[in-house]
Amino acid sequence: MDSDIASTGIDFRVTDEMKMLRQTAREFAEAEIKPQVMKLDEAQEFPMTIFRKMADLGFLGATVPTDLEGAGLSTLEFVAIMEEIARVDPSVALTIAAHSGLCLQHISMFANDRQKKIYVPDLATGRKIGSWCLTEPGSGSDAGGMKTNAVLKESTYILNGTKTFITNGSYASTFVVTAKTDMSKGKSGISAFIVEKSFGGISVGKKENKLGMRASDTVQLNFDNVPVPRENLLGTEGEGFKQALAVLDSGRVGIAALSVGLAQGALDAALKYGKERRQFGQPLVEFQGIQFSLADMATEIVAARFLTYRAADAKSRGESITLLAAEAKLFASEIAAKAASAAVQIHGGYGFTKDYPVEKFYRDVKLLTIGEGTSEVQKMVIAKNILK
Repeated sequence: MDSDIASTGIDFRVTDEMKMLRQTAREFAEAEIKPQVMKLDEAQEFPMTIFRKMADLGFLGATVPTDLEGAGLSTLEFVAIMEEIARVDPSVALTIAAHSGLCLQHISMFANDRQKKIYVPDLATGRKIGSWCLTEPGSGSDAGGMKTNAVLKESTYILNGTKTFITNGSYASTFVVTAKTDMSKGKSGISAFIVEKSFGGISVGKKENKLGMRASDTVQLNFDNVPVPRENLLGTEGEGFKQALAVLDSGRVGIAALSVGLAQGALDAALKYGKERRQFGQPLVEFQGIQFSLADMATEIVAARFLTYRAADAKSRGESITLLAAEAKLFASEIAAKAASAAVQIHGGYGFTKDYPVEKFYRDVKLLTIGEGTSEVQKMVIAKNILK
């Protein structure tokens, strides 16, 4: 199996550059994001000021080559950034995941040189916000059931349809949209397009009132006779579904990193509270039951991090990551859910209040076992690969 840990090229020694990058991301998250976490969550407010500052630091175009105005970092380094942001606010990390890990990633992977020169620099620098449009009201995991269509008339595609659960949708200027160019071919009739808001015909519908990740913008988008130039087709007609699967593989590495960061944030909060809170004359961390819970969290987070790093390293090397990304995303998201629950339990009644960060981690984490492929979908992918 190509997932054998012995075959990985990961060097487990952390470089000075990696340490510095992680420290930069941590200091930014603590100084710029942490003071606003609950305000943004309560108001369901998109973190525009934070987004712009992350762009200035190169976080949004982390893995984009420098000749396209990116930071030229590795996927492992991008993972470190995602971890540190998610450790403080998973909603902000999710905004990066949609912008960089889906929209920008799709263009970087499948656009031609002309398209890259036009669209990548603006997204890499945050001059424009990106959004990725796959899911529809009637097609989630079954992407082949999409109804959105694009009909070619002379040199222009006319795009019609509705997309739902679209992250960054209200604020994006650039969208990657999947649509059927041949309704008779199912998945094989799906194509992908770069669509600009300036084309006209794009409207924002329902804004979702969510359980968690509330500072991450999630809306329905309507496409009504949107004129898309033929040259904005990504690749060739009928390749859209295969492209989307490859982008999701890559995106799952980012979600795994987000999961690790959230889990680490939950553990940090539980450790802090456990040392400060006293019961029966001693700190909570002196009780063996609490120690065992913390030990389980710490060990499982390390395991999730290694799975995530393994997938990130494989992506940096240009290797197939379908299996590795599914394993990392499945394990890390489930461990994050477990860690968030344990952290709330350690806090007791206070964990059920908004005075402590674990309440928000507990709400935010559920999306990670659903978005970019549910845990059940990841198991399907894993099973398919190991049964070859």
